[in-house]
Amino acid sequence: MSCCQPRSQTAATTAAPPEGAISFRVDDMTCGHCAGTIKTAIESKLPGTSVDADPASKLVSVRGGADFSALKSIVTAAGYTPGPQLVR
Repeated sequence: MSCCQPRSQTAATTAAPPEGAISFRVDDMTCGHCAGTIKTAIESKLPGTSVDADPASKLVSVRGGADFSALKSIVTAAGYTPGPQLVR
C-alpha cells in the first residue's frame, strides 16, 4: 500500500513516453515520496536501469535492461499499482 492518502483525481498531464523507455502509469503514485520509493525499488532490483517517476503525470519511464513484467512485479511489491505499458 502506498504511503500517501489517495487524492481526488485531477486531470493528469499527458506526457509522451520517452524514446527507448518502457513507460506506464501508476495512478496511486501521489507524491515525491511515492516516486522515490518506486525509483529506488526498480533501480535496486534492476542494476543499470534509469527511472524517471513523475507524480504529477503519474508516469514512470524506465531505460535500461528491463522488461515490463519484471517492472510490474517490482512496482507491485513496493505497494503500488502499475497500469498497462504505454506504447509510443
